[in-house]
Amino acid sequence: MSLYDWDFGAPTASGMGDHDVPRASDRLAGRRIALLVTGGIAAMKTPEVARGLRRHGASVTAFASEDALRYVAREALEWATLGPVITGLTWRAEHLSDAAPFDAYLVAPATHSTIAKMAHGIGDTVVAATLISALGRMERGQTQVLVAPTMHGTMHNAQLVDNARRLAAQGVRLIRPRDAYGKHNLPDTETLCIAVGRALSTSPLAGRRIMVTAGPTPVPIDGVRRIVNRFRGRLGARVAEELTWRGAEAELILGDGAWRPKTPMPITVTRTFDEYRDTVVARARSGLWAGIFSAGVADYRPKQAVSGKIASGQASLMLDLEPTEKVIDLAMNAGGAMHTVAFKYLEDVTEEELVRVAAKRLDRAGLVVATRGEDTRGTEQRALMVRADGVTPIDNKAAIAAAIADYLESLAGTAAMLDAAQ
Repeated sequence: MSLYDWDFGAPTASGMGDHDVPRASDRLAGRRIALLVTGGIAAMKTPEVARGLRRHGASVTAFASEDALRYVAREALEWATLGPVITGLTWRAEHLSDAAPFDAYLVAPATHSTIAKMAHGIGDTVVAATLISALGRMERGQTQVLVAPTMHGTMHNAQLVDNARRLAAQGVRLIRPRDAYGKHNLPDTETLCIAVGRALSTSPLAGRRIMVTAGPTPVPIDGVRRIVNRFRGRLGARVAEELTWRGAEAELILGDGAWRPKTPMPITVTRTFDEYRDTVVARARSGLWAGIFSAGVADYRPKQAVSGKIASGQASLMLDLEPTEKVIDLAMNAGGAMHTVAFKYLEDVTEEELVRVAAKRLDRAGLVVATRGEDTRGTEQRALMVRADGVTPIDNKAAIAAAIADYLESLAGTAAMLDAAQ
């Protein structure tokens, strides 16, 4: 029997109900999101958008125009949101949401017509009328409004741009469309969820440029072979994801051969140690607010890489290795006032010895994340957060990432208070 043939076995038992969603995070827990669906073909994807928001803890109410229901079934939206779809103006005034205000309004998909109506205050449908109220609430600082434009490329014209700019000037957040096939397409669900999370974030990290390095940094032996370590970059990716959700402008510098995260975020892949070094130093020189150095950087490289391929079948092969540069030091020298989070990994040592070694890096880094090999098993990890004022143990990668973000928030908050006092 092949991989593609059903063996007639029953599905694996699960405790999840038919309407439940697997929880991805609690980042939108307690948040009420209005999902406004307009009459574009991308409306067919909105049940998955609703479930994606719920996977991060949000409760979702769908508003749909008559045209939208040509492309997505009312029942599908109700199944995905766990509630009735608002399709008209009634005595309950759902479009005003006075009884239960929404934290954010997400227009997805947003047609050319809907964007024009928003920009010029036309409320001739339930979605358009809801948006008039939403914009009023946004101006009072009571909600966020996000728009995901989707349309054929020929509809991208001066009127669209003018209307979009007008809305952006009011404070509406316009989500970058997915560019494909000559069209503005609906972004993937996780991108939309992150956009909502960033809009709702009150973190002082919002807008700050932060670099996160992760994964191995291969050194070539010849044109085919290379030396690479086993580190895959999962923790660094978690850190970049956490910072992205909080509103930071985070970039993940990922060594080639690392695990590729599915979370949408800016990623630069460096193929070799030299490329990693040059990229990191260039980023630091360009003016970063913070750098987080979790990459498993190569400590040695061949003095001379062979061009082409070393012939196989030799009885032995001697490699003359030399130490590599300390990229974190080069970056700190180039980065000026850049806040630095360093990492230290050791094996076969006590926690006391690990802390003693890690603390040496506190001369230039405000936080050192210290880990022992025996405390790292697959996706699980235990780390000691070493600071000048003490050591805090943290278990699992998600919690470590959150702790690093919390530390950076404390620095940003202090800076904000000092700026306000001056």
